[in-house]
Amino acid sequence: ERQPRAAGADAGARRSPGGGMSASAATGVFALSLSAIPITYLVNAVAASGSPWAIVAVGLLVLLFVALAARFLVKRKPPKDPLFYVYAVFAFTSVVNLIIGLEQDGVIDGFMTHYLKEGEPYLNTAYGHVICYWDGSVHYLMYLLMVAAIAWEETYRTIGLYWLGSIMMSVIVFVLGNVVGKYGVRICPALLLSIPYVCLPIWAGYRIYNQPPANFSSTAKAIKEVQRKRLLRRPLDLFLATYFVFATGFCLFRGMELHISFCVQQPGMFAL
Repeated sequence: ERQPRAAGADAGARRSPGGGMSASAATGVFALSLSAIPITYLVNAVAASGSPWAIVAVGLLVLLFVALAARFLVKRKPPKDPLFYVYAVFAFTSVVNLIIGLEQDGVIDGFMTHYLKEGEPYLNTAYGHVICYWDGSVHYLMYLLMVAAIAWEETYRTIGLYWLGSIMMSVIVFVLGNVVGKYGVRICPALLLSIPYVCLPIWAGYRIYNQPPANFSSTAKAIKEVQRKRLLRRPLDLFLATYFVFATGFCLFRGMELHISFCVQQPGMFAL
């Protein structure tokens, strides 16, 4: 009886130093994300007298600083999953989006005022407002959970797939809304800051999808067997797919109609 206990104690002893260090790194990511509160206030004060391109430069420097700070947190024991740094940066931007949403509702003031006017004014729209709150709450919680899972070297495939679907839908709504909305005739340099939100989730989705599932139950096997059938042999899935394609096309062409009518009414807005 003594030998199994000793082996278990040795395993626990081997796990505890690495686990404690990883836990502190995950806690550091949480603290790093909260640093967005003072940083946004300072950046807003500095960028108030700058050009839109200055806002882009400052934004890129801030994102680079966050990435380097996340790398410094795990310098002694780097994570095996490089998505740790992606989630750390996105957790920071989630707090920024939450600040934007709160400022739009008048809860706080002076944090992103200039950015909303000169940087990304389309965030003042209804879809931009909801996306800011969604990213600052639901996505933020997902980032913290995935960072913790990476720190403890556990799989996060399920929550990762939920996050992937959620952020890709947010990107689709955000991009199409900006193109066909009233701000589609105004190209803002700060739109370049949205490129990581389009590129990085694609890479992250590839890595998440290739992770082995945590468990493979009989229900999962049954679902996999059904999904092997062709779409024509799944009437409910075929109906839902057809409906979503129709709904997407309807919203797209409806937005284009509003966009064209807005451009006709205000032709001077085409000037950059």
